[in-house]
Amino acid sequence: MYLPLKADFHIHTKEDRLDSIPHGAREIIDKAHEKGFQVISITNHDTLTFSNNLRDYAEERGILLIPGIEATIQGRHVLLLNVDWVVHKIKTFSDLRHNKRKDSLVIAPHPYFPHPRSLHSQLENNIDIFDAIEYSHFYTKRINFNSMASAKAEQYQLPMVGTSDAHMMLQLGTTYSMVYAEKRDVGSVVNAVKEGRIEVVTQPLELSQFIKVFMKLIAHYIIYCLRI
Repeated sequence: MYLPLKADFHIHTKEDRLDSIPHGAREIIDKAHEKGFQVISITNHDTLTFSNNLRDYAEERGILLIPGIEATIQGRHVLLLNVDWVVHKIKTFSDLRHNKRKDSLVIAPHPYFPHPRSLHSQLENNIDIFDAIEYSHFYTKRINFNSMASAKAEQYQLPMVGTSDAHMMLQLGTTYSMVYAEKRDVGSVVNAVKEGRIEVVTQPLELSQFIKVFMKLIAHYIIYCLRI
């Protein structure tokens, strides 16, 4: 019997040194609790936002906080969950290949979105490293850059992970994952994802929502470019 766990593995907070985000880690944990999440990962850009105090704060609200980061590797973004946190030593995909552990998750975020930090061809070039491919919330009925990601996940028999990639509170819960794990702990969640016991829960954004998020993300990207 597996536990159904509502999860989001891609969330940003104001602790992100390369972005400008109004809400902090504790605020997003509170919002996740309000929305019924049992598992989240805060994945700031090249910054680990995790501590025992933050883990305990989440646990008090019934949330398993998995340490995570959106790392920049050879100029491309990669989600790393529960890895060996000598991230400054992981500069190349080869480094990641050698530092990866069995109890870690390597996820391809928004791999085919029109963004210079998206993986694009580097996903297939390094497909052996990845445990899952992201299905991002940022799409409409007519505009969906997740389509190629879905095709690659099917081609390589990799699970898809639904995430909000939240930079704003309104994004949290728009797309997420249901993970079917033996227990609510890091090892069980990691194993469930790797074994494909996960489903994406999603619906396209309304055009007005899409435009609002798009304009905010453009502003975030300009700030990101100025800070790197």
